[in-house]
Amino acid sequence: MSTTEAVIEVEGLTKSYGRFPALRGLDLRVERGEVYGFLGPNGAGKSTTIRVLLGLLKADSGTVRLLGRDPWRDVVELHRRLAYVPGEVSLWPGMTGGEAIDLLGSLRGGLDEPRRAELVERFELDPTKRGRQYSKGNKQKVAIVAALASDVELLVLDEPTSGLDPLMENVFQEVIGEAKQRGTTVLLSSHILAEVETLADRLSIIRDGRIARTGTLAQLRGHARTSIHALLDRVPDQRVLALFHDVHLDGNHLSAAVDATHVGAAMSALAPYGLASLTVAPPSLESLFLQMYEEEAGMTGQAGAGITR
Repeated sequence: MSTTEAVIEVEGLTKSYGRFPALRGLDLRVERGEVYGFLGPNGAGKSTTIRVLLGLLKADSGTVRLLGRDPWRDVVELHRRLAYVPGEVSLWPGMTGGEAIDLLGSLRGGLDEPRRAELVERFELDPTKRGRQYSKGNKQKVAIVAALASDVELLVLDEPTSGLDPLMENVFQEVIGEAKQRGTTVLLSSHILAEVETLADRLSIIRDGRIARTGTLAQLRGHARTSIHALLDRVPDQRVLALFHDVHLDGNHLSAAVDATHVGAAMSALAPYGLASLTVAPPSLESLFLQMYEEEAGMTGQAGAGITR
């Protein structure tokens, strides 16, 4: 068991909507000061988990502790210590962006004014426009600035960069890195896998209401396949090709994948065939995510099949 202080502790969390089980015994632990990625497709249970953590939904069973408190009973106190950015931000139509930032900040005990001004400039936000005048991306910027200008202990970010252009996504990644340096804990749910890959210290992948995989990106990559692209002098025989997965040959150009533990053996086997060029790419988070889902789908219905925790 970890001796590090946990900001989020969830054990055996269940939640159903009528007869539909959204969460089926979910376990999650986020340590203080880390950026934690929370991944899964629509319907996997991410949003339900976040709503329980925010005290917006009551769990059916299991234990949930947020900053050492119960999010259902202590919701008002906890919302002074955390900031939440959803993927769909609604603003008061007649209130300016600056007024909305100040109001949201006041609910958390005030804002760091120099940081607020800096964030407004970095995100190129016009705080004098009213809510009804903002595009989706600018509404996201208002929520992000309000959250990051507050001195909170925990940031809960659910698709926070939805609607932002690539330049603003880069700014977002920079400011989250700075928040981490200040000691802020971040729970980041995002469909932009490259974003999670860049920012997250650890991550969990949720499937059908349960955590399917948890670990650092390096740990999860250990179970995934490495991509290989090689230009050879001659085509390998079938014995060598059997070492690879997803083999595609275009003349003497080989594209394939190999298990992470067999990369060395695969390279040795290809060497006698004349390596004119070689590219070896470790699995991206996207490929890891897709491979894991394919593997888990293949296990569905098998007697005694379980999910790797």
